Amino acid sequence: MYIHRSTVLRLCVWVSLLALCGAQRAEQLLAQNPCYSKTTCSDCIRTASCAWCFAAEFNGPRCFNPALERDGTAGCEESYIFNPDNKRSVDPMYNMELSRAKSRMGMAAGSSSYEESYSAKGSSFAASGSAAAAGAEAGGDRLVQMKPQKVNLNLRMNQMQKLTFAYSRAQDYPVDLYYLMDLSRSMKNDKEKLSTLGSLLSATMRNMTSMFRIGFGSFVDKLVMPYVSTVPKNLISPCDGCAAPYGYQNQMSLSTDTDFFEKAVANADVSGNLDAPEGGFDAIMQAVVCKQQIGWRDQARRLLVFSTDAGFHYAGDGKLGGIVQPNDGECHMKDNTYTHSTLQDYPSISQINHKVKKHAINVIFAVTAEQISVYEQLSKHIEGSSTGVLSNDSDNIVDLVREQYNKITSTVEMKDSSSDAVQIVYYSSCLSGKELTQTNKCDGLKVGDVVEFTAEITLKECPKDRSKWKQTFEISPVGISDSLTVELEMVCDCPCEQPNHHAYNDSPLVCSGEGVSACGVCVCRPGRFGKNCECSAHGGVSAEQERGCRPTNASAGPLCSNRGTCICGVCECNKMDDPLKVISGPFCECDNFTCDMNKGLLCSGPDHGECVCGKCSCTPEYTGPACQCLKDQTPCRSPENNEICSGNGKCVCGQCVCNVDDDRHYSGKYCEKCPTCPGRCGEFKDCVLCEVHKRGPLYKPDTDTCGDCALFPIIEEGKIEANESRNEHLCSFYDDEDCLYVYVYSYNENQQLVIRAQKERECPKKVPILGIVLGVIAAIVLVGLALLMLWKMATTIHDRREFARFEKERMMAKWDTGENPIYKQATSTFKNPTYAGK
Repeated sequence: MYIHRSTVLRLCVWVSLLALCGAQRAEQLLAQNPCYSKTTCSDCIRTASCAWCFAAEFNGPRCFNPALERDGTAGCEESYIFNPDNKRSVDPMYNMELSRAKSRMGMAAGSSSYEESYSAKGSSFAASGSAAAAGAEAGGDRLVQMKPQKVNLNLRMNQMQKLTFAYSRAQDYPVDLYYLMDLSRSMKNDKEKLSTLGSLLSATMRNMTSMFRIGFGSFVDKLVMPYVSTVPKNLISPCDGCAAPYGYQNQMSLSTDTDFFEKAVANADVSGNLDAPEGGFDAIMQAVVCKQQIGWRDQARRLLVFSTDAGFHYAGDGKLGGIVQPNDGECHMKDNTYTHSTLQDYPSISQINHKVKKHAINVIFAVTAEQISVYEQLSKHIEGSSTGVLSNDSDNIVDLVREQYNKITSTVEMKDSSSDAVQIVYYSSCLSGKELTQTNKCDGLKVGDVVEFTAEITLKECPKDRSKWKQTFEISPVGISDSLTVELEMVCDCPCEQPNHHAYNDSPLVCSGEGVSACGVCVCRPGRFGKNCECSAHGGVSAEQERGCRPTNASAGPLCSNRGTCICGVCECNKMDDPLKVISGPFCECDNFTCDMNKGLLCSGPDHGECVCGKCSCTPEYTGPACQCLKDQTPCRSPENNEICSGNGKCVCGQCVCNVDDDRHYSGKYCEKCPTCPGRCGEFKDCVLCEVHKRGPLYKPDTDTCGDCALFPIIEEGKIEANESRNEHLCSFYDDEDCLYVYVYSYNENQQLVIRAQKERECPKKVPILGIVLGVIAAIVLVGLALLMLWKMATTIHDRREFARFEKERMMAKWDTGENPIYKQATSTFKNPTYAGK
C-alpha cells in the first residue's frame, strides 16, 4: 500500500514537471512567433508571413506561420486558409516602349498583360496574359521616358514587393525655358546684355532640342514700406529713368518667337526699391503655379532661370509691411500682373519646394558671385534646383544655361508621392552594370541610355480610414512630367469578415447569441468575451476556464505568464505605468519593451525598428538584433574608386572593417590608407613636378608643355598639409636638385580628382666650400695670433711683476745704496818663486 501511494505521488510530480516545461516551451515559441498572438483574421494578415484558418471546427492556433509548420497548413484544410499574396499587374496599354531606346528590362518590350504574385509560402512567381502590339506604335508621336507607365499593386502589410521600371532620356524632348529676371536698378546692364543675347540663347537651346520655347518675366518687390518708397512721386518713378515699381509681371508667355523675346527684354523697364532683398519668391510662386498664363506644356522639361544680384524675402518678412495673411500658393494673375503682392505675405521655402515638385519644374538660380553661397544653401532645400555664377553684366548667361541644362538632363533622380503608410526604397546599378546599390539617383546619362531602377515597396500600416485602403501615387524623375502611376490596393482585412462570405454567420444560435461568427471565431458584443462570448465582464473564472489562460491548455504553469489576470478563460494583460509600454498576446506573453537596446533606445529608435513580442522588427534599411546596423553600404563606398571599403575591407553596420594581413595593414574611413602599400602618389608625382614647378622628365621647355598631363593642380602658398576631413593623402618627393616638393590629392563629392600643390620647393642651401676653407685658414691664423698675444701678455706681466719685486727689495735695503755690501776690493799678491821662503 505504501509503495503504491509512493508511485502515484512520483507520477503526479513528473506530470506536473512535464506540464510546466511544456508551458514554458510554448511561451518561448509564442515569443518567437508573433502569429500566435493574433486573435482576428485582420490582425493576422497584417503580420508578415502569417496565415489564417477560418474553418468552423479547428482547435489549433488559427493564425500561424506556414514556414514554421511541417506541412505548411498547421492541420487546417488548404481551402480554409487565407494567406493573401502581393500582386502586381501591368496593362499593355500602359507598357509602351521607351522612345528611341531599347529597354534592357526583363519584361517583354511593348509587352504583354501579365500578373505576378509573390507568395509567402515560397518564391513562386506566376505570369499570364496575352501579347499586345509594340508600345512604340501604340504611343504614336508621344515621347515615352518611363516604362511601364502604370502598375496595379495589391499589398499586404509588412510584406515587401519589388517593382522594376526603366528611364531613358528621349532625344529631342521638348523644353520650356522661362527667364525670370530681377529688374531693380542694379540689373540694368544685365537686362541690356540679355536683350542682345536672346537669339544666341535660343539658337543654343535649339541645338539641343528642336521643340524649344522661351518666355520672360520680371519682378521688383511689394509696393509697401519698407520695401518700396510710398512717396507719390516715387511710386511713379523711384529713380532717374526708372519705371513704376511692381511685384511681378509676365512680360512674355512661352513662345517660339525669339525676336519677340528680345523686344520684350529690351522694352522691360527697370525700377527701384529701398531694401537689398527682392521679392523674387512671389515671382517664382506665380511663374510656377500660373500654368495657363505662362504657357507650360504638359509634356516638356520645364526650366525656370531665376536671375538676380540680391537676396530674397521669405515668409514672415511681409509683417514688416503690415501684411499678415499667409501666401496661399495659388495663381493670382490679371493682365499678366501679380494682383496679391500687397495682400499676401511672401511664400516660404517649403511652399516653393512643394509647388516646384508638384509642377515638375527645374529652377536654375543664376546669381552673382556675392550671392552664390546663399543660393547654394537655398538650392539644397528646393528639389531639382541648381546654381550658377552670373557675371556682372550677364554676358555668360548662354554658357551658364547650357551648362546647367546639361547638368540637369544628365542626371535622373527618382521621387514619389506615396503616403506615410507606404515606404519605398530605390536600388539601381545606374550605367555601371554592377550589382544593385541603394540609390534613387544616377549621373552621366546621355540620350538613349536606359537606366533601370528597382523599388522595394512596403505597406507599413493600414490606415484607420477604410477609404484610404485604395491609393494612387506616382514615381517620377525630378523635374520631368513623365511618371509611373501606381494604383495600390491594401489588403488589410479578410473576405470572411464580411457579411456576404460563407464563413460569416450572424445567427443568434452562434456565439451564445452575444456576437457573430466571422472567419471561424466569435466577434463578441461590448461587455462580452470568451471563445463563444460566454463570459461577461462582471463574471468570475472556473478551474476549467483557467486552462484557457495557459499555452496549449496546460493544467499547470503560470496564468497569463504572470503578467495578467485570467477572466473567464481569457487573459487580461496588466497595464504598465508608462502608456507606451504594452503587454499583449493571448497569454500576455508579448510586450514591446524588452527588446535589445542600442544607445539607450529600444531597437535603436522608431526610425530603425519597433519591438514586437520581445523581438526587434527592423525597417527594410536596418538589420541586427537591435536594428543598429544599416543595410545600405553607401557610407562604406570609397569616393576614390566607388568600391566598398576601397576593396580592402568589409562594411559592417555602415562602417568599414579593414583587412589586416602580415604585409598590409589598411586603415582609414574607407580602408584607403596603407603605410606599407604603394598609393597613387607615385602616379601623380611627375605630372605635379612638371605642371607646378616646370621641370622634371615630362617638361618640354621648347613648348612649355607637360605632355599628356592634365591634373590641373591647385597651387597654394605656404606649407601644405593634408586635411583629414577631406580624406586627403599627403605626398612628398625629391627632384633632381634634391629639392622637396609636396602635394596632396583627394576626391570631391563627384569623385573627381583634386590635387593641391605647394608652390615653393624646399631646397637644401648651397655649401660655400671656398668660404669654408678660407674661413678655416683665417680661423687658424687668428687662433695662432691670439695664442702668441696671450703668451706675450703673460711673459710681460710676469717680467713686470719680477721687476716690481726687485724694486721693492731694493728700497728696503739697510746699507748705503751707493756701496755694494758684497763687493770686495781686489787684492793682488805677488810672490817671486825665486825667493820662495827667503
